[in-house]
Amino acid sequence: MQVEGRCHCGEITYEAVVNPRGVAICHCTDCQMLTGSAYRTTVPASKESFRLRTGEPKIYAKTAESGAKRAHAFCPSCGSPIYSAPISDPQFYTLRVGCLRQRAELLPARQQWCQSALPWAMNLGAIPQVWRQ
Repeated sequence: MQVEGRCHCGEITYEAVVNPRGVAICHCTDCQMLTGSAYRTTVPASKESFRLRTGEPKIYAKTAESGAKRAHAFCPSCGSPIYSAPISDPQFYTLRVGCLRQRAELLPARQQWCQSALPWAMNLGAIPQVWRQ
């Protein structure tokens, strides 16, 4: 599936081809802190299919619990997270679904690091909803 992404301010735009069956939710504490939310939703894109069209993301190098180092790319102006990838020779970019135009079509296929999930994040159906501000 062809996807198009952009940061909130529009400085960074990109495109890629993704497999919708690869969409995942991560509940790890790093993802919670790096998003400022309860979890992160991502989809991988191959190095060959990912193309940065405009802008240059700022990179934050993070060391995971496993010791692996990953580059986290975000817009230097608005802070929108764009992707993460291994620091050396990435074969895949893990795109942030919230920045993709096609995000409504990318349903999560799995959840990971559920041991770190915030208890309320696993069942939001009972929480009252307000449809507009």
